[in-house]
Amino acid sequence: MILGLVLSLIAGSLVSLQNIFNSKMNQRIGSWATTTWVLFLGFVASFGIGLAVEGKGMLTLQHMQPWYWFSGMIGVGVVFCLMQSMKLLAPTFAIAVVMTSQLGFALIWDSLGWMGLEKVPLTPNKVIGVLVIVAGIVVFKIGEGRLPAGKSAAVQKETAAFEQGNR
Repeated sequence: MILGLVLSLIAGSLVSLQNIFNSKMNQRIGSWATTTWVLFLGFVASFGIGLAVEGKGMLTLQHMQPWYWFSGMIGVGVVFCLMQSMKLLAPTFAIAVVMTSQLGFALIWDSLGWMGLEKVPLTPNKVIGVLVIVAGIVVFKIGEGRLPAGKSAAVQKETAAFEQGNR
């Protein structure tokens, strides 16, 4: 269990770091170019590491449900939507909403046993836990003033600095 927690913490920090990089790329080259480069470079890295660790056996794709092949396309949606939400909401708020959404949908899919998952009972404690997280996001946002044009202060500051640097 400790290893699982450590790996989860590492994954969370890497996702946050990747989102910062993606956001910076998005400001310079646009959303679709960023999505393409992020996923292409991820493919190159994972393909190289996969060959080094698993050898040619990683190319054997047998006994897989057909819908699992769409995972990469889902990744396109993840990267694109996350970059757009960070641009519109600010990184911390966008990530909080994404994580809550992820937890909520995982809870639904687990409790319904969808996608081949083992069915896990939906308990009041689990529902309350998700609601507490949602309440935390609401508390997090209370007191922030409305920003013009739906942009976060951080994005406005970055955009102004970028535009000033290009003059």
